[in-house]
Amino acid sequence: MGRAMRAAMFLVLTTVIPAAGGAEPDFDGQRRRMVEEVAAMARSTSWELGREGFSPPVLRALGAVPRHRFVPDNAVHAAYRNRPLSIGLGQTISQPYIVALSAELIDPKPGHNVLEVGTGSGYQAAILAELVQTVYSIEIVEPLGRQAADRLAALDYRNVEVRIGDGYQGWPEKAPFDGIVVTAAAPRVPMPLVEQLKPGGRMVIPVGRLPDEQELLLVVKRPDGVVQVRTVISVRFVPLTGPGADANAPTR
Repeated sequence: MGRAMRAAMFLVLTTVIPAAGGAEPDFDGQRRRMVEEVAAMARSTSWELGREGFSPPVLRALGAVPRHRFVPDNAVHAAYRNRPLSIGLGQTISQPYIVALSAELIDPKPGHNVLEVGTGSGYQAAILAELVQTVYSIEIVEPLGRQAADRLAALDYRNVEVRIGDGYQGWPEKAPFDGIVVTAAAPRVPMPLVEQLKPGGRMVIPVGRLPDEQELLLVVKRPDGVVQVRTVISVRFVPLTGPGADANAPTR
């Protein structure tokens, strides 16, 4: 049985019951149940982490960020289901489990500076902002990037900086980074991003030209500069776009 199939076996959608009589939805309760589900899933799929479950800081971050503020109005009822949701313009907000997994794999620390490629709704950036010193996030779809920046500012995430651009090339002016999280699938690991990792830094990136062939990779740059790559899990992400992401483009 493949890893993707085994992971799917543990994916149980959280049931969100509409509030009766027009009462305000219990978002806090829904979020707690989502965190419990994600934590249980991580314990059951520990081969993806190489250890037993997610760390307390990552689970606290997942419990602190109001996911319902990062989805369109017509998806608020499903905000705390453990699955991806459309945010328009052909993009999605990732499944909470994958968001937590990506954060966990870069081994975030309070003093770290992290790059995110693919801001999307801003949800992954908000989770990272709960864990590290600064998050630099790049979004190529300008309307999404502007909306995410406004949303993060409204939620008082002052340690997140968003810019519009081609994330394949990274953010050289802010490099090097302790960690990099890529939230769209590239045809290969971008060398500019590898170069912008600090020695000892870690990058999480989905790679694969076709949705059914994507794998989430963990890229580790050892202190001596040697780069190690391992496959974590089969995934399905929207494709990374922009000139650098062209499968026929040069790697540098």
